[in-house]
Amino acid sequence: MENGLESTGDSRLDLAVTQWLKYDKNPKTAAAVRSMVKDRAMSELQKCFGARMEFGTAGLRAAMGPGVSCMNDLTIIQTTQGFCAYLEQCFTDLKQKGVVIGFDARAHPPSGGSSKRFACLAASVLISRGVPVYLFSDITPTPYVPFTISHLGLCAGVMVTASHNPKQDNGYKVYWANGAQIIPPHDKGIAAAIEQNLEPWPKSWDTDGALQSSLLSDPYQEIHREYCKTIQQHCFHRELNKNSEVKIVHTSVHGVGHIFVQAAFKAFDLHPPYAVEQQKDPDPEFPTVKYPNPEEGEGVLTLSFALADQEGATVILANDPDADRLAIAEKQESGQWRVFSGNELGALLGWWIFQCWKLQKGEGKASIKDVYMLSSTVSSKILRAIAVKEGFHFEETLTGFKWMGNRARELMDQGKNVLFAFEEAIGYMCSPAVLDKDGVSAAAIAGEFVSYLASKNITLSHQLRSIYEEYGYHISKNSYFICHNQDTIKQMFERLRNYDGENSYPKECGGFAITAVRDLTTGYDSNQPDNKAILPTSKSSQMITFTFANGGVATIRTSGTEPKIKYYTELCAAPGNSDLNQLKTELDNLVDAIVEHFYQPEKNNLTPRPE
Repeated sequence: MENGLESTGDSRLDLAVTQWLKYDKNPKTAAAVRSMVKDRAMSELQKCFGARMEFGTAGLRAAMGPGVSCMNDLTIIQTTQGFCAYLEQCFTDLKQKGVVIGFDARAHPPSGGSSKRFACLAASVLISRGVPVYLFSDITPTPYVPFTISHLGLCAGVMVTASHNPKQDNGYKVYWANGAQIIPPHDKGIAAAIEQNLEPWPKSWDTDGALQSSLLSDPYQEIHREYCKTIQQHCFHRELNKNSEVKIVHTSVHGVGHIFVQAAFKAFDLHPPYAVEQQKDPDPEFPTVKYPNPEEGEGVLTLSFALADQEGATVILANDPDADRLAIAEKQESGQWRVFSGNELGALLGWWIFQCWKLQKGEGKASIKDVYMLSSTVSSKILRAIAVKEGFHFEETLTGFKWMGNRARELMDQGKNVLFAFEEAIGYMCSPAVLDKDGVSAAAIAGEFVSYLASKNITLSHQLRSIYEEYGYHISKNSYFICHNQDTIKQMFERLRNYDGENSYPKECGGFAITAVRDLTTGYDSNQPDNKAILPTSKSSQMITFTFANGGVATIRTSGTEPKIKYYTELCAAPGNSDLNQLKTELDNLVDAIVEHFYQPEKNNLTPRPE
């Protein structure tokens, strides 16, 4: 092998390593690869060079470290070269408009990688081709990138973040000119362009030159100011906010959120929330939590509960590390804390934003026909129930904010008013200024909502109950089984498609009658006149939704990033049916039947979700 290294005995691996060492100018990753070859650490080499990270609609997400399967200086350069080449094909005005790049606070000292370093390299690649780059000079929340695209009218954006993943991971998230995350076919187009541009261009490594270039500008001050100004259009109770006695705790879980949520509260004239001191400053080690993910609920909120109890606060707001998600907890009369699910928060925020719209518009019926709310197909159908009663439109999209953001943009281009979109994974789009989930504006809006309720002596829990009593209880139960065997997963779904003979789906499950089936893997939907699904279908992932005669809905799907077969179930009761215990028992029985008859965990050797 070249570079004076002995052969590994695997010619394909030798070729990959030789090419890597020819291209990689990062001394730490290059030294790590040399040392693996020298020590004949074959399993490590296979892991690093076995397969290149796959570029999908979510961009890239992987561990930081050496090799083509990891996030590092060279793979960032290669990815950005492909992205740049694809943008050159798509936009004739790329060199006039340019691209925005943001980053979070992640860092991996062993490989010399960090979000800021990766962002500077991406800027360097684009500038070397004459593309203007708006590179934030400091960490920002993820929503600032799509906001900047829309505000400045740019061609695209990149956010370097791994959101709430473990500390060793990083990611490269891509937004299009419409301000939303990319959807097909852009992912395939960019992936193909990456493969054609693997050799670093002459100036790709020259970050010093790029940082001196006249093509580089820092949008930080302007965008922060404009964002805080823009979200004020969603503030409806400024006087009440100024005088509110409510005490709120906020944690940014060692991520970027602290200063931005403080600024958003100030923009709404809300008293600043109490910050959890041990977690307010960015720290790539995430020292106080096992996983930096507020979806994990109580473990992440332990320090928040302690601070709230100390200060007499009744509500906790928690962002994930890149501040695009928001979790909320409230102290109950019993003294216990209740952490709301993403679906419950979708009901609360959706209801509140509609009330604010009514207040702003008066009761004019003329414009309600142009009002829309969206949620993903695995999220609660509560917005549908509110829409039916109140007269606005509700649409569901495929899972993920890339679909909701793109659909929102289409509707806005038709003159529609998209008030709100959400997904059960604690993601909320409360302002059309950001066509993605945004935990900063959601925090300020939640702060005003809590203050308003407190002025009427109502808690979030009470308000949620009122919503369910008015529009019908929507109770959900979501979980998953772990399965590492792809054949087992495939057989499980094929059995459901050929349940009573060929091409026939189940008509019942453990005594629960099934009234409709939608299969977004094959494109079948029994509810449509021609049995063809309206939502986009994808052969590469499994997803079947069953509707039951009792008002239950269950979606079974595979995860794109983890070895999980997930289920999302919800029982939608008619308004007036408020026997909550009976509804919960019925949903538990339905879930048990689905697990027993459709999952067959013993036969399929599935591992239940760890408690």
